[in-house]
Amino acid sequence: MNSVTNSGFSSSLFPNLLELAKTQRLALMDLFKFAESFTAEGRVNEAVALYKTWLAFNDNHAGLQMVYFNYSVTLRQANDLPGSMNAMRTALHIDPLFGPAHINLGRAFEDGGAVPQAIQQWQKFADSTSETTPDRLSYRLMALQHIGRVMENAGLLEEAETVLWQAMELRPEKTETGQHWTAIRQRQCKWPIIQPSSHITTRQMINCISPLTLGCYSDDPMFQLAKAHEYIKGFVGRLDIKNFPRAKVKQKSGTGQRLRVGYVSSDLRDHAVGFALREVLELHDKKSVEIHAYYCGDAVANDVTQDRMKAAVDAWHDIGSLSDEAAARQIASDEIDILIDVNGFTKHARTKIFAYRPAPVIVNFCGYPGSMGGAFHQYMIADAQIVPPGSEIYYAEKVLRIACNQPIDRKRTIAEKPTRQQAGLPDDAFVFACFNGMQKINASTFDQWMKILTATPGSVLWLLSGNEKADQRLRQLAEEAGIAPERIIFAPKAQNAQHLARIAVADLFLDTFPYGAHSTAADSLTVGLPVLTFPGKSFAARFCSSVVAATGVPELICEGPQDYVEKAIAYAKAPETLKVVRDKIQANRETSALRDIPGLARRLEELFWQMQDEAERGETPVPDLRNMDVYYEIGAELVLENLEFVDEQTYRQRYLQKLREWHDYSPIPTDNRLWTSEAAAKA
Repeated sequence: MNSVTNSGFSSSLFPNLLELAKTQRLALMDLFKFAESFTAEGRVNEAVALYKTWLAFNDNHAGLQMVYFNYSVTLRQANDLPGSMNAMRTALHIDPLFGPAHINLGRAFEDGGAVPQAIQQWQKFADSTSETTPDRLSYRLMALQHIGRVMENAGLLEEAETVLWQAMELRPEKTETGQHWTAIRQRQCKWPIIQPSSHITTRQMINCISPLTLGCYSDDPMFQLAKAHEYIKGFVGRLDIKNFPRAKVKQKSGTGQRLRVGYVSSDLRDHAVGFALREVLELHDKKSVEIHAYYCGDAVANDVTQDRMKAAVDAWHDIGSLSDEAAARQIASDEIDILIDVNGFTKHARTKIFAYRPAPVIVNFCGYPGSMGGAFHQYMIADAQIVPPGSEIYYAEKVLRIACNQPIDRKRTIAEKPTRQQAGLPDDAFVFACFNGMQKINASTFDQWMKILTATPGSVLWLLSGNEKADQRLRQLAEEAGIAPERIIFAPKAQNAQHLARIAVADLFLDTFPYGAHSTAADSLTVGLPVLTFPGKSFAARFCSSVVAATGVPELICEGPQDYVEKAIAYAKAPETLKVVRDKIQANRETSALRDIPGLARRLEELFWQMQDEAERGETPVPDLRNMDVYYEIGAELVLENLEFVDEQTYRQRYLQKLREWHDYSPIPTDNRLWTSEAAAKA
């Protein structure tokens, strides 16, 4: 069927539209578009005539019930109530369970003074859908969620997305489904990530985004804090802890007793977090601290990382099979002084364990790039590049600092460096690389990469393969940007030692924004590959610049996206300048903060004892959660604008303007973040 594409039209077009309708050449969406335009211009009778003509000559169309419904609405606007009711009855004859027609027909009866018939009409619809009980709806939702989960775990991302969408439309207020759906779209590089429908509003989709997914979506640390607060409230709730003994602070300072420190994580194994922590655990001073490891992940066998950790710690506890309360009681019975959450909001996290407060001091470190936003994480360990002075307002925890937030294992095995050909790369090309997960690539970052490739003919972009469809999608987007798709090369998954070795054959690593490289940046710099990045405002958006700074090559830290693109192009056009950077990385290698793991272990122990001293003095910080609901509402509004990169001053002014508007409508009590007493006084 031919489609009318004219966006504007005059009265002279009306006869032509009638002719197209008679000859079945007026597409359904064009019918709706032109009829609505007539109505908006006050030409309701022409809209009625157009619908009437189309219906007379297109009685076999698949969307007939929708046309009759829209026709009924137009007749109502033309003050033809009986005609409108008859059109709705026809729509229901075609589709007896067409809900909008049942609702509107009942309203028509009510407006016509026939209230009993209105009730009867609505009751008829209610009876016809009586099998859709809360119980049946709940089980249908559960079935769809299970299907989506299994498909996601099997790598069938597109199929999982389709099933989870059905579940979301069924119950859009159930955020768990939406959390998986948005994360799956990120992993497939399906942009835009947010896709509302007639059943799911944009705000509902924002509410569904998990804190980790939000980190990949927006560089908004205040909203990320508020999102974490909302998430932890929903995920943990208010636990009944009246029968759970509150851990008491023991007097250990100056007694010669060791501090009992517990690390809790599902990733104490061959995993990026496990690789990062294993040498730290080996280097802890056992005269100062007694280390307990609480592993809450799946059982693993022949795991080198876990074997090393078990040999390094004073006590290893498998708590994966224990309930949250039982695990918390285990920790409490071990009399842990300082308990470290090394999961945060990542996969297999056991956040409820910490809600029982099984230790006097609870710390957020190494597992999650942001604030936990809750009442029971009192400290967060970061560094001054990730949380510069003044940015503490974006975190609920008290921020204590180390030299670099990315621990590494200097003993990691690195295989023999392959040749370009063995790595599947051309010998004579400048190779830009990014080994971040697909979920970290967004439309803005990809656009920057296309600008870089456009300006550097003969260069290639080397990415870590996601799945076949995602790889193909990126190649297609590159082609649409004028880049030959074969210039996008995907590296298959490889064993860790081999992956570390092959990284070194690239020329320049291009970071993603707003969620940058973490351990991947450390891996790249470890083997001498320069990493180009620019910091934002949030934890995840500043982490990579922390790793680069700790390696002693601040010239690789750009001022923003434009500087990032320009520097990448400049390095590709003058590779000898990049050699200077490589030589500097090599010269700094053993003296850099990134590789000072003994120093990191000592600094962590200093911080643990600082926390203990504060606890003994009754000075353990209490998270300040004032106005989190207000910051969430404002953040949910501002995040829809999704500004890619703004400076700190502009960012804060956006929030302050909204806070002033909110305060003008309903006074907000002051807090220690953006809505300070000084800010309120200026409102």
